[in-house]
Amino acid sequence: MNFFDKLLIAIEQQNSLLYVALEPDPDSHLFDNGNCGGIAGDRHDIIEQWQEWLQFVIRETAALVCAYKLSLGFYLGLGIPGLKLLEETLKLIPDYIPIILDAKHSDFNSSTVFARFIFEDLQVDACTLTPYAGLDQVAPFLVYPDKAVFILCATANPSASIIQEYPQFDNPLYLELVNASQTWGTPEQLGLEVGMVPDMLAKIRQAAPERLILLQGDVAEENDLTDIEDLTPILSAGLSLNGEGLLLPVPPKLLEEENVKQGVEELRDQINEERNRVIEGNPTCDLWLPDVCFLRHQPHRDLILQLYDIGCITFGDHVQASGEIFPYYIDLRRIISTPQIFHQIVGAYGEILETLTFDRIAGIPYGSLPTATGLSLRLQRPMIFPRKEVKTYGAGRLIEGHFQPGETIVVIDDILITGNSVMKGAEKLKSAGLKVHDIVVLIDHERGVKERLKENNYNAHAVLKLSEIAETLYESNRITEEQFNLFSP
Repeated sequence: MNFFDKLLIAIEQQNSLLYVALEPDPDSHLFDNGNCGGIAGDRHDIIEQWQEWLQFVIRETAALVCAYKLSLGFYLGLGIPGLKLLEETLKLIPDYIPIILDAKHSDFNSSTVFARFIFEDLQVDACTLTPYAGLDQVAPFLVYPDKAVFILCATANPSASIIQEYPQFDNPLYLELVNASQTWGTPEQLGLEVGMVPDMLAKIRQAAPERLILLQGDVAEENDLTDIEDLTPILSAGLSLNGEGLLLPVPPKLLEEENVKQGVEELRDQINEERNRVIEGNPTCDLWLPDVCFLRHQPHRDLILQLYDIGCITFGDHVQASGEIFPYYIDLRRIISTPQIFHQIVGAYGEILETLTFDRIAGIPYGSLPTATGLSLRLQRPMIFPRKEVKTYGAGRLIEGHFQPGETIVVIDDILITGNSVMKGAEKLKSAGLKVHDIVVLIDHERGVKERLKENNYNAHAVLKLSEIAETLYESNRITEEQFNLFSP
């Protein structure tokens, strides 16, 4: 089971978005005898005290939280015994609760060996990364399909603003980092780590509506999640459309109280109460961003923004295959060079295909052949394709791949503009004795082509509509009103 699925199950079973940070912090006030500072007292006694306390916290909170986070730096600060304490603490956590190692790893040269250490040796489920070395640093962690990473994109530390908000407040560096990192991994593999600042959190949620956000604990405790006045804006700004997508830290002061379980349970229930109010629209996210509503359902919003960010949607006069000139151009061939986005697109197609009945998948040359191949591998269904031109040598086949006459084929294409190419391909398949009922594309230009296909006995299905793309880009401030109007037929 991958991290994302494991987390969703834990959220549902525990009815909680809370995580606990298991940190042997030497500045903690837990022990008053001076032994926790690491200077006075025997190191063995210090480790023993921490182990007992961490075991107690896990026991008290295991039924109330959806994840545990362990900050590697605190354990390293205790030396070799600290690493042993880390290993022992990991063993204490129930198998059904995901574990996040807060490592903030940032070294490109050691990424591969570090990924192997935490995912294979320690067997944690996710880790945090500082991503300024770029995708090359993050990639070694993404080769583990059942694991996840959280990219540190913005903190609540006041002195970080000089970097995070460069070059200007309206176009900060941290949002560029959010947009870039979304092309590195799928929402199931890559989340974002964000400080507890409502307006900053809201901007990040706007830019990454489908990403899981790990909210950092506020060291200064300027925001107190036990206070409804602080909790409400955080939830309004950070929750996803379905009232999830946000992991909230249990405040350290709750872990120091006499009745830890009761305090965490009350916080969990309070958060759930506010989650329901946020979802119902009271208060709404316009508290922080008046021009954005995170509660309106926008399927595949994250995918649309990524398509735009990697240059699949551009403006300027372009001649289409039909000879028409459009003031914009959609180039989906770029997606094959960005595996993470390509994976999302194949998944979106797959959701539609799983509702259809067919024997084989057929891609229309040439643009949709990579997608058809990906679907064939993902759904474990055989693939064929009609040639664009018949070979004048070799076997001279019209249809490539093995098939039996009478089988039902689902046809895959990229864009519906006139429908000519996909109907020509379908007719070639039918001429070989195959049945074609369904055609699935990524984008429908909404020019009446679905109706035309229906008249020719084809059912057309599309992941995205052109109007949906235009609205999402405009509402996300990716395009101007003038550019938005260019999409109108």
